[in-house]
Amino acid sequence: MSPRLQPRFELHPLALAGLMALVAVGASTPAFAQEAAAKTDKDTTELDRVEVTGTRASLQRSLALKRNAAGVQDSISATELGRFPDNNVADSLSHITGVSVSRTAGGEGQKVSIRGLGPEYTLTTFNGRLLGTDSAGRYFAYDVLPADVISGADVIKSTQAQLTEGAIGGLVNLRSASPFDQKGQRGLLRVEADRNQMSSLDGQKLSGTYSNTFGDKVGVLLGVVYAKRDVRTDTAGNDGGWSRNPIPSDPSQFWEWGNTWGGAIDPNGNGQLDASEEGLIGPGQFRFGSIMENKKRLALSGKVEWRPSSDLKVVVDGFKTRLDSPQVGYQLSFYPLYAPGRWSNMKITNNVVTDLTLDSTDPEMRLNPELLNKTEYRVVDTALYGVNAEWKLSPALKLTGDLYESTSRRHSGGNDSYVVLRMNQPNVTRIQLGGGAVPDVKTTFADGRDLQTGLAQGLFKASDFNTHYYSRAGDNIDDKINGAKVDAEWLVDRFYIDRLKFGINQTNRKKSRDLVNNALNSGADHYSGQNAINVGALGGNVINQSLSPKGFLDDVSGNFPRSFLGFDVANYAEALKAWDGKPRPGGGVYSSSISAPQWNPLQSYRVTEKTTTAFVQADLAGDNWNADVGVRFVRTKTTAQAWDAKILDIITNGPWNYQAVYAPPSSVQQEATYSFALPAVNFTYLITHDLQLRLGAAKTMARPAVDKLAPTNTTEGISWGDFTQVFGGNAELKPYSARQADVSLEWYYAKDSALTFAVYQKNIKNQITNLWLAGQDIGAPGGRLFNVQRPINGDKATARGFEIGLQHLFDNGFGVRAQYTRNKSRAWVGGLERPLEGIAPATASFGVLYERGPWSMSATADRTDAFVTATNVIGANFNETANAMTWMTAQVAYQVNDMLRISLEGNNLTDAVQAPKLGNGSVSLPNGYYRWGRAFTLGASIKF
Repeated sequence: MSPRLQPRFELHPLALAGLMALVAVGASTPAFAQEAAAKTDKDTTELDRVEVTGTRASLQRSLALKRNAAGVQDSISATELGRFPDNNVADSLSHITGVSVSRTAGGEGQKVSIRGLGPEYTLTTFNGRLLGTDSAGRYFAYDVLPADVISGADVIKSTQAQLTEGAIGGLVNLRSASPFDQKGQRGLLRVEADRNQMSSLDGQKLSGTYSNTFGDKVGVLLGVVYAKRDVRTDTAGNDGGWSRNPIPSDPSQFWEWGNTWGGAIDPNGNGQLDASEEGLIGPGQFRFGSIMENKKRLALSGKVEWRPSSDLKVVVDGFKTRLDSPQVGYQLSFYPLYAPGRWSNMKITNNVVTDLTLDSTDPEMRLNPELLNKTEYRVVDTALYGVNAEWKLSPALKLTGDLYESTSRRHSGGNDSYVVLRMNQPNVTRIQLGGGAVPDVKTTFADGRDLQTGLAQGLFKASDFNTHYYSRAGDNIDDKINGAKVDAEWLVDRFYIDRLKFGINQTNRKKSRDLVNNALNSGADHYSGQNAINVGALGGNVINQSLSPKGFLDDVSGNFPRSFLGFDVANYAEALKAWDGKPRPGGGVYSSSISAPQWNPLQSYRVTEKTTTAFVQADLAGDNWNADVGVRFVRTKTTAQAWDAKILDIITNGPWNYQAVYAPPSSVQQEATYSFALPAVNFTYLITHDLQLRLGAAKTMARPAVDKLAPTNTTEGISWGDFTQVFGGNAELKPYSARQADVSLEWYYAKDSALTFAVYQKNIKNQITNLWLAGQDIGAPGGRLFNVQRPINGDKATARGFEIGLQHLFDNGFGVRAQYTRNKSRAWVGGLERPLEGIAPATASFGVLYERGPWSMSATADRTDAFVTATNVIGANFNETANAMTWMTAQVAYQVNDMLRISLEGNNLTDAVQAPKLGNGSVSLPNGYYRWGRAFTLGASIKF
């Protein structure tokens, strides 16, 4: 059996350090227990009276929440009103047992995974309400929500009948503060300035929180956050992927047709695919450069609580945020895709072409280095407004009602770009694969200029480039969720039944995506091939930047350009308009309106979900135990609309340059309905006052991503010779479901300290994966065959593992926190076993803190082990794997007086990078690279 099917329970040094700390603490437990017992009631009374803030107080509150929870749960809490342990909620969550995060440009935490299961298995709510998302799916992007808006978060790993369904990995419930948490008038004003060491770019942030109560009847809480950061991310990738020859002799490799669109790689030049050449791999495309981001955030939040009597409480609350985060990538791109006669002097190592030369004199066959402007226009408006009421009808009966609307809006249509200017000078290029994130590239032009030194010395001008690929795209996503629920709680207090809870809930979700691009009308190729225009003739100051970023890829060895040119797409578009009406060599006239982005129905959709749920739950209690047992009934009706269009013709414009002609689009509608009964039971037994055992079992479910429910499809790869039809979804996809069990042992051996151990098992059905079919007849003209990719429900999967956690706060101000989670997963599709995508086999965190007098210090390292992100990418067992990464943060703060606090924080102190690989155990190929650099933040806060 291959190693990928045998995850071993090995301890990383970070986890080992944490376990050593556990042993050390365990050895000294009697002394700590005696110290805890020596605390007097007077101390406890004073603790209740005095406002306790800081990291230590946050950990104390979080541990109390864990101890008193009904099931397996971990929590984080604000250090004080309006101040969270980290600037990003996801980063704070990563300190919790079993939680890992993935990062966006700038290194900011964006997506959350629990117990190794990916973001699609995780559900995020805010005060128990669903959140609209700007993604095509359901996962919540945490970068849209500043940490200052919330007061805490609970990561619930087991479940109860009363909790919102939709999570298999876990439920993250974000909590907002109440003005009655700390009565009276209070406020916090904080200013921050940050600097990134790699990029030397700066940022600023201003936040304020105000809270006041008016007697015991009315409370008001208001918050505002404004932040601005300039961010640079260094990146390398391969949008065209790796090319691999077909393997027709072995169908089990699922690569009978290959993806060498220009023809099978043919080292001996005999024009045939020899047995020794089957599965041969070579570079298809690669690029490298920097992503520049000007990130702005604005958030407004508020809450009003009215408590006219001890029996009635009404809360009106909400928030509105805007994330204005356009990303502009300036990159140098190479497209060495094989074609007969294009490669020479090939060297092959382990069935990979590791050395090749491109020296053709044909302008379309030689390697033409490209300038790439890759822009993602991300401006997200997120809002949540609601009203909640609690009414005690009698001492035994309480009703709770909640009504809310949650929205997310991102309109990027036509504002994203993948625009290429291609060099037009004869050259000879040698490419060598050395195992680094970027190959060695040596390009020498006929006039004697060298690409690497020429870019560094500014020897290349606009006239050295022609127009080429001109993709303008982006989608408009609108997500709206309306929810209403009524819950009841009846105090029974007999027959071991403490309370009986029941309720009904209805949510109505409407999500739409309108893709706006110029692929359907072939506008992306309007200025390419024989219709290319010399950029020097355009004028308009198109190429307006020469970039040599400080520290650019300085941790990547190799011989390749470290400088590159940049151009502005808006200027470029205006310059192209000046050519409107001029004859095109390929026929017709140039027209910027033809190349302009327009609505693309083939990848647009409308999805509605109407869900009705009801639950009943009994909370039980005895002398040394408590429990809950219940069932949640779920019924969901899904309606999806998309569009389809038949391919009428495929026009060849040149090598790797095709144009598809489509029939008018026709609407496609699908409906589906499903129902679930989700039982859940939790049991907690107090072995001693300080030691408790938890048992939990439940059936859970998670819905497919919204875009996976829409029957969209695209064949836009035809433009560059990739004849693949990609289906986006199908309304009849079944939800994931899982039967899960949890066992947790928690030892609260000293005040504000605990040692915990948990094991879990999840048996998952209908996990969603992709099916790849080669050589399919989709009705294209001329009988041309296509590869087809579509999402399907897999057979089954299992995920099991254990968690161990420690928190110990010493009386001398020091503290330690450690956690380690180990996961083991397996999945089956079509009866064949494959890795379950997105499952990190292990996560760990280790932190130390010191808080005494005016000083507060802490440092935390969070590690996620390598894990499979995509399976069978270029054939059986050729999987993409994310590298292991350790993210380290630290902070030091000084309380100058009762009002003023100064702090210094460091992020990514290990200078971690993300560098996924593509391989099958014997071959390992670089498949991306992201580096964010270290960042430091200086802050000052004033409270009253």
